[in-house]
Amino acid sequence: MRSSMSSGTVCASATLRASTAYAAIVAYDNIVDYGSNYEFVRHVLNMDTTFPGNALMHRAIADKSVWTAAYALIIAAEGLTAFLLVIGALALLVRLTASAAIFNRAKVWAVAGMTVGFGLWFFGFLVVAGEYFAMWQSKEWNGQDAAFRITMVILGVLVFVSLPDGDPA
Repeated sequence: MRSSMSSGTVCASATLRASTAYAAIVAYDNIVDYGSNYEFVRHVLNMDTTFPGNALMHRAIADKSVWTAAYALIIAAEGLTAFLLVIGALALLVRLTASAAIFNRAKVWAVAGMTVGFGLWFFGFLVVAGEYFAMWQSKEWNGQDAAFRITMVILGVLVFVSLPDGDPA
């Protein structure tokens, strides 16, 4: 057991807790204010606000059950991200004064949560919604900037948390 914590240990734990709060609030908001972001999913999948006559319209999905399933999958991924990050944040918090080896092993939950979040916001929003469903063409229902910002924060925290911690000399 170490008697003092490195600044990296404290910062990794703090950035993870902030990311955990964000993921939890996003998941909560999408459950409590279901209709607002359901409309987002509906318009993106329906492609009804993309450029008129675009050649990708054969990809549009006009089935309400698919919209609902897609939104449920998004909320589930947000919830799983938050859940894994809560476990990860608690695991790091209770190991702040443990040896570096123990602290580093506890990062597995945080890395898992960040990976799920990256999958959602990069693959789900930038790749699938942004490119496959041409969300970038919509002036009203384009979440690419927000998804990019979230993805970059996730990557930054993931890299920071993944750095191996060492015991003070």
